Amino acid sequence: MNKTCAIIGAGMTPFGKFPDKTVRMLAEQAARAALDNAGIQPKDVSQVYFSNAVSGLITGQEMIRGQAALRFLGLSGQPIFNVENACASGSTAFHLAWNAVRSGQAEVALVVGAERMTHEDKRVSLGALAKAVDLEEELPAHVGSGSGSIFMDIYAAKTRKFMGETGATREDLAQIVVKSRRAASLNPVAQFRAETTVEAVLASRMISDPLTLQMCSSIGDGAAAVVLCSPAFLKRHETARPVWVGGSVMVSGSPDGSLEPCPQRATFGVYEQAGIDPLDIHVAEVHDASAPSELMYYESLGLCRPGQGVALLRSGASDLNGRVSVNPSGGLLSKGHPIGATGVAQLVELTQQLRGESGPRQRENARLALAENGGGQVGVDGATAVATILHV
Repeated sequence: MNKTCAIIGAGMTPFGKFPDKTVRMLAEQAARAALDNAGIQPKDVSQVYFSNAVSGLITGQEMIRGQAALRFLGLSGQPIFNVENACASGSTAFHLAWNAVRSGQAEVALVVGAERMTHEDKRVSLGALAKAVDLEEELPAHVGSGSGSIFMDIYAAKTRKFMGETGATREDLAQIVVKSRRAASLNPVAQFRAETTVEAVLASRMISDPLTLQMCSSIGDGAAAVVLCSPAFLKRHETARPVWVGGSVMVSGSPDGSLEPCPQRATFGVYEQAGIDPLDIHVAEVHDASAPSELMYYESLGLCRPGQGVALLRSGASDLNGRVSVNPSGGLLSKGHPIGATGVAQLVELTQQLRGESGPRQRENARLALAENGGGQVGVDGATAVATILHV
């Protein structure tokens, strides 16, 4: 499999609500952790890719976000590329950095995703998320239930259709949350570390039928970072513990639905690029912005045979140390979803899994991993999706 670019450093902050922390504080903490993990200094970095989605709306920092956030990291004039692509900002930054390293443009690339979403007025945070649609077009008819979240209305409509087609129950949706919270309880950087029950999930406040509060990802703050390098740089740093990037594919959505949904196109594209069978994947981090999203992805991303998604969940095969451990970090639902950091945090978790560093969340003998991260909405499709394969 491809060995033109490796992850040699990974680090992140805890995810949660930290009103006293700035984007700079979060970004610098994650970046230093990744550099320390790689055993290198800021001067060794060739290029920096900085992911952030909503700082302009939340903090007022509309421009030069990376240059501002990383001002005191110790960089010395290296180019900093600012990346915004809704909830897929982090994976997009990684995709660009991967291309830079494998093409020879950069020997070492630092990818940092950071977001502060908390605001004293929650409507400001929800309003920022609502900007990830085409504002010049009329919102879809199924949006606007009064939930306060455009995207939860969209997920709810997809969920009702999915339940009608597959026989998935509300209890199945709740079980995804139970599984997610159990994983997060073992993750020291997760936002929601208290376990829950099916009954508690179903009893939580209805957001957009059938999605209850615990079935929806939350507003939060945090940062994550990874260091990528070339094989030549790796040879000069023999103490590094590389995790190889087997492939990365990014696509945009099909507003009229004439193509397959963008998560499937990106993911099956990266399977082809990496030359793998999805049933051979040991661990996956997928974009579970709502609980049913994970359940739908089991089948649509090829992690099980067609028609077997609900059965995969009920069998426990997608749980911690299952055949395919899905979202062992706790996922967006429980680890948290500070949107500019999310895609990078997925890769931090998978790097640790493939290194055998995940403690009680560890999937034994993990050697092949998938990250799938999406963002925004255009027409009937997501606006973008990025899928990445990692291996050792």
